[in-house]
Amino acid sequence: MINFFSENDFELQDENKIDSWIRNVIASEEKDLGEINYIFCDDDYLHKINLKFLNHDTYTDIISFDNTEGNELNGDIFISTDRVVENAREYKVEFNQEIKRVMAHGILHLCGYRDKTESEAALMRQKEDEKIALFHVEQ
Repeated sequence: MINFFSENDFELQDENKIDSWIRNVIASEEKDLGEINYIFCDDDYLHKINLKFLNHDTYTDIISFDNTEGNELNGDIFISTDRVVENAREYKVEFNQEIKRVMAHGILHLCGYRDKTESEAALMRQKEDEKIALFHVEQ
């Protein structure tokens, strides 16, 4: 099950298409879907989570809490829509493209991918691009 929640005024467009796409992303990594919760919020909300749970005093676009069991993906993925707007401006991409990148990023973390080193980050970016491309495949 994939759930979408909003702690701000953000409304996810094309929820059914996004749900189907995320399922394809998960299947493409040969994983099973358990329960994944996307929680959209603002910078302040995510900053408080970052401080409380990770002891990081920084703004970030995403925090994933991984509750995966075996091959079944489970977790809570918090996304700051404020950061996504800023990222889209910085990288000169549409908001809808950037929100998909961040949503895929969260799933990839649940799949075990990391992005702490330069090589991990490069692989993560490659995987994000690969997963975004799946959105355009006929559902």
